[in-house]
Amino acid sequence: MKEFWESRYKAPAFAYGTRPNEFFQEQIDKIPPGKLLLPAEGEGRNAVYAARKGWDVTAFDFSMQAMLKTFQLAERYDVTLNYTVQDIAKFEPNGVAYDAIGLFFAHFPPTLRKTFHQKLPTMLKKSGYVWLEAFHPNQLYYSSGGPKEKEMLLTLEDLEMEFKDLNILMLEDRIIELDEGPYHQGKAHVVRMIATKTD
Repeated sequence: MKEFWESRYKAPAFAYGTRPNEFFQEQIDKIPPGKLLLPAEGEGRNAVYAARKGWDVTAFDFSMQAMLKTFQLAERYDVTLNYTVQDIAKFEPNGVAYDAIGLFFAHFPPTLRKTFHQKLPTMLKKSGYVWLEAFHPNQLYYSSGGPKEKEMLLTLEDLEMEFKDLNILMLEDRIIELDEGPYHQGKAHVVRMIATKTD
């Protein structure tokens, strides 16, 4: 799997474009800048947008090529951010608490995903947010991107269970039109969540 992503991100073009995810942009534009964590951030489109808005951004991915593309995009916009290459299973916040955590099309095998999701409340400040957009299992009927393994796709019930320690403010599944680089194009079935830490 790592080889697949290294190959995809090595191409000169940005696989998912350079504009931020629309749902991410909507949410981050509503609140003042703070500390932001972006796991599995890929080529940095969301991280660079947040840095341009004044956020203190920490991002990571397990692809070296993704990190190189992120720094290329950051240089284009003359911003700095903290981006490292690491495995999501080994990520530790090292005492840092975040004002927001963004998970955008961050798909993993179920056991790894559940373990990571359930750690997120410990990484949030009180009143901090988790924003998430991912593909629904019905995405298998669409050709606009995403994993082809059903177990890596997310239902509303998955999110309710895996984020039960947070206050879920919004949870929906819907059909959207993706226009995010060459690999996210066309109608797609996604789930979206906004959750916050209340204590």
